[in-house]
Amino acid sequence: MSTSPLPETERPSAEPAGASRLEEARAANAKRREMAQPDEDPALKEEPMVEVENLKLFYGQKQALMDINIAMPRKRVTALIGPSGCGKSTLLRCFNRMNDLIDACRVVGAIKIGGRDIHDPRLDVTELRKNVGMVFQKPNPFPKSIFENIAYGPRIQGNNDKAKLTEIVETSLRRSALWDEVKDRLHDSALGLSGGQQQRLCIARAVAVEPEVLLMDEPCSALDPISTGRIEDLMVDLKDRYTIVIVTHNMQQASRVSDYTAFMLLGELIEFRDTTTLFSRPTDKRTEDYITGRFG
Repeated sequence: MSTSPLPETERPSAEPAGASRLEEARAANAKRREMAQPDEDPALKEEPMVEVENLKLFYGQKQALMDINIAMPRKRVTALIGPSGCGKSTLLRCFNRMNDLIDACRVVGAIKIGGRDIHDPRLDVTELRKNVGMVFQKPNPFPKSIFENIAYGPRIQGNNDKAKLTEIVETSLRRSALWDEVKDRLHDSALGLSGGQQQRLCIARAVAVEPEVLLMDEPCSALDPISTGRIEDLMVDLKDRYTIVIVTHNMQQASRVSDYTAFMLLGELIEFRDTTTLFSRPTDKRTEDYITGRFG
């Protein structure tokens, strides 16, 4: 079976500017590939933000992640793909130590974010989770106003200056492409927003505390095509400021928005390449079989 790039599914364009940003991102990816040597991974030429070395994760006696090694470049979008149960979300949750909350979960190996070991006993886990924001599969706004959803994180950090909070709220909503839609109802309940708006609100809430890394666990799986398009365009915009790691089952989505893609299977990292190369010229037969629909 051919390994030519997967055709993109048609989806309504959210905004002409967003579509332009996607095209610019693809052009930038192509330029990085041209600068690399024929057999050289472009990721090796970029500064890493998230570095994983010999990572193993166990739930009791069951091993869920098998000796993962990967370096994700700074201010790029990296997609984790693979069939259900392959360990994508488990790996993602390692980056802000959410797996610490699971009984009998044990991690072996090293993870560095911005050059610092996140398992260093001197590291404040709360500070880590401020620096590594998380957006979940289903929107989870707090039962508060739109304003208070965004201001919640800065308030927890001790920022109670009204003028400063107002500035943070506006900046965060602008970065999440939501400001124009909600600026006249900031004190209305966030629960009254549509699903796509709620997800962008959750992204705004995450960026309000100025993280370096933004984790997204299937952020579009519960959204309609138009809302999905807006989130995808937003990811392309946000990577100018943040390193983004996204878990997705949608391979067309991975090909549209990510700079690099990692394919996982049964807890193993099978292949990690720049996105266009992985989808067009995978080096592992298992990757080829997955992206061409033979399983998964």
